[in-house]
Amino acid sequence: MKKILVLLTAALLTMFSESSFAQLKMPQSSSSQTIIQEFGLGKVTVKYSRPNIKGRSVEKDLAPFGEVWRTGANDATVITFTDAVSIEGNAVPAGEYAIFTIPGKDEWTIILNKETKQWGSYEYKQSEDVLRYKVKPTQVSEKTETFSIQFSNVMPSSANLDLVWDNFKVSVKMTTDVDAKVMASIEEAMKTDKKPYYPAAVYYFENGKDLKKALEWISMAEAADPKAPWFKYQKARIQLKTGDKAGAAKTAKAGIEAAKAVKNVEYIRLNQKILSEASL
Repeated sequence: MKKILVLLTAALLTMFSESSFAQLKMPQSSSSQTIIQEFGLGKVTVKYSRPNIKGRSVEKDLAPFGEVWRTGANDATVITFTDAVSIEGNAVPAGEYAIFTIPGKDEWTIILNKETKQWGSYEYKQSEDVLRYKVKPTQVSEKTETFSIQFSNVMPSSANLDLVWDNFKVSVKMTTDVDAKVMASIEEAMKTDKKPYYPAAVYYFENGKDLKKALEWISMAEAADPKAPWFKYQKARIQLKTGDKAGAAKTAKAGIEAAKAVKNVEYIRLNQKILSEASL
């Protein structure tokens, strides 16, 4: 009976302990983060955990040089592309990949791997690699305590994915082909009843397309809403780029008056800038 009582007491204490532990909330030593970046016509999502240095050596204790690293903490870091991209000139289909790296003092190996459901890099298999290439890290003056993944220099068809920690930064250059898709989309949209004159004209202007066509489209947009100062601003920009300074100045002046009528300070300033450039 005494033995049974002891076992019962131990069982009750274990249950109480587990229940208390389940109710206990504590901050994670390596916080998780999900970042989403619009890129081209799609999105890039990165999900990872962020270790802190806490006085340790990154190259010896946290991301040992020469060894495959999970590029973060806890689960393997995962990157998802909704559209196909090119990384350092290598084609990568849309999909979900684990990011592994092999850190080094003078060179890092960047790896995209098919197996995303794994803890750390303990079950990493090179046979599952989709992409593997080398990049040079750069030294930065300001020390970063918490490992960070971020996007920089984000343009319509290019961006950098940066790994930043301690006193180094590793940049992964990505590009995506959006022009062919946008041009095809414009062509199809112009066959409909609701023609996107304004955005199509701006795209043509900003991407070095047919300026004559851009001017035709922006003029159509302006005719549909002659009181809109933004249409006049874009038209003046296109006229100026074609070399028609007189036409640009006239349109910009009309844009200033239209902006004043609706008390839009931003487009007063933008049209004034075009007027100033047309007067040079």
